Amino acid sequence: MTTIEALPLRDLRSCCAPLTRAPLSRANAESLAASLKALADPTRLRILSMIAAHADGESCVCDLTDPLQLSQPTVSHHLRVLTEAGFLEREKRGTWAYFRIVDDAFASIAHLLGRD
Repeated sequence: MTTIEALPLRDLRSCCAPLTRAPLSRANAESLAASLKALADPTRLRILSMIAAHADGESCVCDLTDPLQLSQPTVSHHLRVLTEAGFLEREKRGTWAYFRIVDDAFASIAHLLGRD
């Protein structure tokens, strides 16, 4: 079984017309579905919400484990999935990694769904 990797959202936006204007190619549809699959998880939606609502608009794993009541490896897994899908940016500072929502991530999804 082949795993479909999501294109970064910026790449999807630049390569694909909104699905309401032109049919998506199979490859673009699979990539968009992979990006949406990253969002289709309650924990990941909560993580995005927590990061967006955080005072600086960024969080590290240490800010998320207690409120989510999940272990650090589990939270790190979800952060990696969201980062690879293009929803989060990661910046390493000392021993911690901080995550911030990519500025146009949700605008890119809205564009592809024909809602911009």
